[in-house]
Amino acid sequence: MSTFTEPGLLPRELIRLDAGVVDKADAIRQATALLTAAGCVRPAFEASMLRREQASNTYLGKGIAIPHGMVDERELIQRDGIAVLQVRGGVEWNEGQRAQLVVAIAARSDAHIGILRRLTRLMADEARIAALGRTDDAGELIQALAGIDAAPQAAEAPAEDLAQRFDWVLDYPSGLHARPATEWAATARRFAARIRVRHGDEAADARNMISLLQLGLKAGDLLTVSAEGSDAADALATLRIVLTGLSSREKADAQKAEDKRRAAARAGVWQPPGTMQSVDGVSASPGLAIGRLHRLQAGPLEIADEPIELVAAADQLHDALTRARNELRALADATGRRLGAADAGIFRAQAELLNDPALITLASQHLVEGHGLAWSWHQAVEATAGSLAALGNAVLAGRATDLRDVGQRVLAQIDPALAAPTTNELPAGSILVAEDLTPTDTAGLDAERVAGLVTALGGPTSHTAILARTLGLPAVVGAGAALARLADGDEAIVDGSAGRLYLQPSAADLESARAWIAAEAARRERAAQARALPALTRDGHAVAIGANINLAEQAAFALSQGAEGVGLMRTEFLFLERGDSPSEEDQYRAYRAMAEALEGRPLVIRTLDIGGDKQVAYLDLPREENPFLGVRGSRLLLRRPELLVPQLRALYRTARDGAAAISVMFPMITSAAELLALRETCGRIRAELGAPEIPLGIMIEVPSAALMADELARDADFFSIGTNDLTQYTLAIDRQNPVLAPEADSLHPAVLKLIAATVAGAHAHGRWVGVCGGIAGDPHGAALLAGLGVDELSMTPRDIPAVKERLRQSELTALQALAARALAAPDAAAVRALAAVAAEATA
Repeated sequence: MSTFTEPGLLPRELIRLDAGVVDKADAIRQATALLTAAGCVRPAFEASMLRREQASNTYLGKGIAIPHGMVDERELIQRDGIAVLQVRGGVEWNEGQRAQLVVAIAARSDAHIGILRRLTRLMADEARIAALGRTDDAGELIQALAGIDAAPQAAEAPAEDLAQRFDWVLDYPSGLHARPATEWAATARRFAARIRVRHGDEAADARNMISLLQLGLKAGDLLTVSAEGSDAADALATLRIVLTGLSSREKADAQKAEDKRRAAARAGVWQPPGTMQSVDGVSASPGLAIGRLHRLQAGPLEIADEPIELVAAADQLHDALTRARNELRALADATGRRLGAADAGIFRAQAELLNDPALITLASQHLVEGHGLAWSWHQAVEATAGSLAALGNAVLAGRATDLRDVGQRVLAQIDPALAAPTTNELPAGSILVAEDLTPTDTAGLDAERVAGLVTALGGPTSHTAILARTLGLPAVVGAGAALARLADGDEAIVDGSAGRLYLQPSAADLESARAWIAAEAARRERAAQARALPALTRDGHAVAIGANINLAEQAAFALSQGAEGVGLMRTEFLFLERGDSPSEEDQYRAYRAMAEALEGRPLVIRTLDIGGDKQVAYLDLPREENPFLGVRGSRLLLRRPELLVPQLRALYRTARDGAAAISVMFPMITSAAELLALRETCGRIRAELGAPEIPLGIMIEVPSAALMADELARDADFFSIGTNDLTQYTLAIDRQNPVLAPEADSLHPAVLKLIAATVAGAHAHGRWVGVCGGIAGDPHGAALLAGLGVDELSMTPRDIPAVKERLRQSELTALQALAARALAAPDAAAVRALAAVAAEATA
């Protein structure tokens, strides 16, 4: 991607001093002529800039206008460039606005934040702007403008179809919501072609998630996807694969939700013995709970408009957006560990909202008009969210809530005093009552202190409802204005299954509810007892079962699900959830807390695994074209001793305290030399601290490590196979690629053969092998891994009961035979088909 700091991007021939301009259209015509003569754009770019003027206001203020083309017509741009017209008398841009510097921008990139930062540095100096408006030296303009990055991009498109097209009926049961829209937009942005999605008379730029969401698409809607440009055919073919490929996932998610609802219905709904006053809403998450009402007060309704220096405003907005994105990345990671990948996707979709160029442009225009930063950002968010909510679509109303949620996150970064009230310190047994709850509020709830949720707004398909179901909290949404009359502290009963909040329960009502809750608890306890049984096959072969977690407070839940220890503690969360590197003491406290929570059970801690899809801004890692093949994992640690040494010291201090059976493993090992270098550092630190020896293992994540397992086992005390990375490196498929990700199946025979080679190499030297990747939590995958000889499986806690049950139903000989058939299978689909055969054999 080129930037406007490249040499020659603003040559003197693209600057016209003392231009004779009749009106705005004439200014755009002259600027286009300069850009066309320089080979930057095609002549049709003039019409594109004029259409942009009809769609949005490109006057920034202080005598500067930045005309640019339509976002979906960037194929008219042949290379990035800037043309500058100096209009000494000024030209009327819009009513009451006169531009003396017309900076026409042709940019294929979307660096919409950079222009605000760079231009406002110039605009803050009014004397310099005035001087530039009358200078006879083009060099002064070059010096002033050479740092511009790109033009703001809006996102509007006419409703006509482009040259190439296909029709498709949307079959996602929940319509087009944020997560699939994010993948549509990400796919479209990989192509230079203009890509448009039309429904009826309305069309959207396929690159822009909010634009797509504003179409309000529902299941059964007929869409036309069209494109125009050199790679239009490839773009449409890829989009068709993505659109249709997501159908199975969306339908599966909807079916899972329906299955949960049916299971709740089969379990029965509590019926109170007497007549009680109640508030009716909509069932969002099943279950019954008794508690006292606790109202979550809304945040500040008014944000003061306090103008500040434009340069400072630009820098603060950029920094606030960056920190908010980092927070959302960390929150997605933590939510994935705690609740699962589907719920983590909520926050990845939220992060995409912060990339909307129209949102940034609107905030920038408010700033240039002289408004304060917090006020400008809030107004931009409210205007955009309001347009979504006004469409009368329940799913889009949920996305408006998401936008306000991320908007509030950015506000808190701009001014901590504007942070929304938190749910961190609630009285135990609270029934939380609020006008609405954001996904951030809900994901952060302590399920040990919150009994249930009731909101005035929201719907059963909202992200808040999804998170409540995952957390197992009874929840009622859409209860309306009646909640405003409720008093804090009153005892109540929330029935998430019936969608009802019961008020002022009698003693008999409470006794009945407690009996029902106790009966449900007894049922769960019976299930928990089965979870506690070891994963012992019918013929006596034991497989160790661990949990993948990263916080000490998650340990209790993991153990309750049947975990025998922690097979993977990820330490990168300590780095992802803050603005600077954690100290040795910070890390020591985290590791010791985890060790104490496990009370002597095995604890495998992975050293810092940064790189690839996990980036930390403050570490200043170099930009890499392909970070998955770059400096990540142990490669980074070996090059950054300031990261490696404090972590190893904290780990050995924890081992010295004897709090748990600690093992340490290093990620992304590709050679014995890397492991030996790390072992040498460990030995030196251990001697300095007088700490005991601890097992040092490695992650098997790349084919070279699997193929060299026999040699690596001489120096590694154990192996843990990361099947997610091993799969993407073996099959050459980026597991984040929305088009290819469904094909990145860890049950591919090639991956299974590498696992078998790893087990053989490890066992030849008496080393144990674990698997901490995704297939360990799949009952069929776990059965295959056990048959291949894997000694330990570590997974998300909620997957443990089903995996244990699958292994207890089997005999090792049958699992070995199943694994042999999988190794001989032609592809992953054939391996998965073996699940039905195995089920019949164990029935």
